[in-house]
Amino acid sequence: MENNITKVNGLGQSIWYDNISKEMILSGDMKGLIDIGVSGLTSNPTIFFKAITGSESYDEQLNKLASQGLDVEAIYEELVLDDIRAVADLLKPTYDKTNGADGYVSLEVNPNLAHETNKTIEEATRLFEIVNKKNLMIKVPATPSGIPAIRTLIGKGINVNVTLIFSLQAYSQVRQAYLSGLKDFELMGGDLSTVASVASFFVSRVDTLVDKKLSQNKQTDSNGIKNLLGKAAITNAKLAYNDFKNDFYSEQFIEYKQKKARVQRPLWASTGTKNPEYSDVLYPDSLIGNDTVNTMPDDTLESFLDHGWVTNSLDEDRTQLEKYFNQLNSYGIKIDDITKELLEDGVKQFVDSYNELIRAIEAKCLQITL
Repeated sequence: MENNITKVNGLGQSIWYDNISKEMILSGDMKGLIDIGVSGLTSNPTIFFKAITGSESYDEQLNKLASQGLDVEAIYEELVLDDIRAVADLLKPTYDKTNGADGYVSLEVNPNLAHETNKTIEEATRLFEIVNKKNLMIKVPATPSGIPAIRTLIGKGINVNVTLIFSLQAYSQVRQAYLSGLKDFELMGGDLSTVASVASFFVSRVDTLVDKKLSQNKQTDSNGIKNLLGKAAITNAKLAYNDFKNDFYSEQFIEYKQKKARVQRPLWASTGTKNPEYSDVLYPDSLIGNDTVNTMPDDTLESFLDHGWVTNSLDEDRTQLEKYFNQLNSYGIKIDDITKELLEDGVKQFVDSYNELIRAIEAKCLQITL
């Protein structure tokens, strides 16, 4: 049965689901989403915090693990990895059907390691090995320390979802890390068709911060400011897509494609609309294009299925796109400053969620042992 997901698939975009919980897995809701065309899943510490602390579904397993004397982080890992493995199994038919193009579930490295290259590599390698699913992607943040880790992991044949990309500069480094990793993997005798990566480019948070800065602007040109609101995120993403095509549709990548290497698809993340004055499908509608992924939370996915507008909307002239940021500069707002702040805040949010979840699990364990 055709729906907006299958229509988008026809334009070369995959729809993934940005959520996970044991309830969804056990109830069959996750399989239901896969049945209507969802072809991947992303998770992060904030999502797991909401899932584990907001439900009783984990209590029985948590009690059992606590009674075994495991420490809190080991308990957390067992809870999370059970969900990840279960979803990986549900998505395995998609992975097989698409020959490894889709059907991935993403698991984040401990966000406390975001600024430690070697420990990120060690942790990502360990998680990939113990989950032991070909359709697992390890999420690594696009921090200065994360970039060299990406190259190393791809060079070892480990699938990577590069997360928290906000700036075009960081995205350039991410693409180069992937291409260098492919070369390393080939030199090690690896089959390039067996490794995959997506580059998670965050969207709505850009508008939230830019709109805030514009609203605080003291200049009297209110009409000029109004015309810039709600456009920064889409403009930034479209420029990123332009950069993606320059690298992966180039003659230089032909040699890799002949060896069955995959492009590193841009994945549009944070696509739920934060501002109630904007359309609830603003970002899904505006970012449809070939060789891309859009990962959506519940409400956004539901809205897109109901009234999303499906058409190729990503391709736009670079000169016109860059004019927007020139206009922002005229109001004293520099996109590089915006994206730097967002990366720092994004890492902090995931660290806070992870640490808060560990404390919540610890509190539950204490209740059990009292």
